Amino acid sequence: MSILGKQIRLERIINRNTGRTVIVPMDHGMSIGPIPGLINVREAIQKVSEGGANAIVEHKGLVKAGHRGRGKDIGLIIHLSASTCLSTYPNAKTLICTVEEALKLGADAVSIQVNLGNGGEKEMLHDFGRVSYDARTWGMPLLAMIYPRGENIKNEFDVNVIKHAARVGDEMGADIVKVSYTGSTESFREVVQGCSVPVVIAGGPKMDSDIDILEMVKGSVDAGGSGASIGRNVFQHSDPTAMTMAIAAIVHDGADVDRALSFLK
Repeated sequence: MSILGKQIRLERIINRNTGRTVIVPMDHGMSIGPIPGLINVREAIQKVSEGGANAIVEHKGLVKAGHRGRGKDIGLIIHLSASTCLSTYPNAKTLICTVEEALKLGADAVSIQVNLGNGGEKEMLHDFGRVSYDARTWGMPLLAMIYPRGENIKNEFDVNVIKHAARVGDEMGADIVKVSYTGSTESFREVVQGCSVPVVIAGGPKMDSDIDILEMVKGSVDAGGSGASIGRNVFQHSDPTAMTMAIAAIVHDGADVDRALSFLK
């Protein structure tokens, strides 16, 4: 029964026709505070849902604040781990929610972040294992955000460490793995080929160029990626709805960058 439940929930966060997804993470308030674009979470969710996002990511305390009760439906992924930029160890994530609690809050999936290559890796992998077991027990899809970040990482965008990170998520039982883009279609293809579950790209810090964002999404999809999980470059955009539409056009409709840009003009 849990297998069927997971399949049903996955279809709420992944387009059943394309097998791809556009996720907009909105969990940034925990790590860096109430930044522009997320002051009013309900409004932010409304904008990206109108643009065609498949799901959003938020922490458990904002589920009620972000629930709209109207408008286009959108999948809910509750983030289970956190740290703040105020900490001496901001890369060390700790669990702040459980799969069962997320289920009670109406989540369609849960997510966890693990940073590899730092002093807290051991504890984060332990937490990942626990969450993976609980998610499988409850039939809850699991999105794993895996980043090479820490004192042992010289270049967190190097294809060798990125494909290792993606494989960690796969080996640990994630249903979707989120990693940084490696900079080219050719190199990102290595990441996708080494991971048996869908791989989506992170957006990273706010970028100045719409073209750069869309080319990154296009490159990842051409490499066999399964979509994007982009936050600040969507909800902090001057038109979050249009940017979501542009990304969705590439991910779900196979649009090229020029066509995607037309949504922003």
